[in-house]
Amino acid sequence: MRSTRIVEMLEVTEAAALAAGRWMGRGDKNAADNAAVEAMRAAFQNVDISGRIVIGEGERDEAPMLYIGEEVGSGGERIDIAVDPLEGTNLTAYGQSNSLAVLAFGPEGTLLHAPDTYMNKIAVGPAAADVVHIDATPTENIRNVAKALDREPEDLVVCILDRERHIDLIAEVRAAGARIRLISDGDVFGAVATAIEGTGIHLYLGIGAAPEGVLACAAMRCIGGCFMGRFAWRNDEEKARAVDMGTCQIDGVLDMDCLVHTDEAAFIASGVTDGELLRGVRYFGKGARTNSVAMDGKTGTVRFIDTIYRTGDEPFWVRMD
Repeated sequence: MRSTRIVEMLEVTEAAALAAGRWMGRGDKNAADNAAVEAMRAAFQNVDISGRIVIGEGERDEAPMLYIGEEVGSGGERIDIAVDPLEGTNLTAYGQSNSLAVLAFGPEGTLLHAPDTYMNKIAVGPAAADVVHIDATPTENIRNVAKALDREPEDLVVCILDRERHIDLIAEVRAAGARIRLISDGDVFGAVATAIEGTGIHLYLGIGAAPEGVLACAAMRCIGGCFMGRFAWRNDEEKARAVDMGTCQIDGVLDMDCLVHTDEAAFIASGVTDGELLRGVRYFGKGARTNSVAMDGKTGTVRFIDTIYRTGDEPFWVRMD
């Protein structure tokens, strides 16, 4: 039953990726995002769940579909769902790497209802999961990760969102000797990449959107890495709304148990554009091909999945590359 649910949810992210991928490089991030949202919402209706969106496109008055609190599914098991139908709208619009269609789910009441604010974040893979902390300095975290990985700081790559607010962080990371991978968008990828061998990213640091923090934490909960955060409020109204939502640790450390309070979370992502983690959608005359990752916290499995979608009756060749 669990494997069936994973496949059903995989088809949801694939639907979003297939729809958004048609907008790659066309310069219209809103059209790409809308296509992903509409496709994901329609796909949910084919899944026999009673799902509640706890991380979505925004609150109901701001988002017509997949808004926070929206009920999705055709009825059945009650679950919490976090979605980002198109993580990296600009990445898709301008044909840049690492745009994803993403969702996470868990039993009802287990995913944090994160407000639409900022969060200071740190993420690292399993080998260094016990040696980092959100309240440690970047220099301390870099040294500890280097020691845990049996490397020098100069061997590490730290992923950081390219934002003006990170000027001091970038300077300290450079002073500590580590190298930096600056990304323009897509910090779910940045965090999750630390736990996937071969991406070349060892540590994620910096301030990004809080809802994406829950998605990244779900992945790290499945794969055994560490994710930790602390809200970075922009105003008192945001903080008050979080209190009304029942958000845990308003001013404290957001550990993994607070963000994703279950060992049965699952994280699924489908590539929209090519990247270090996943390949983007490939279209051909009679169909399309997607590349996805599915992580299951209950079984501890991580599956990389290629799917061929066929249209029409004519045969075609599949080449592995």
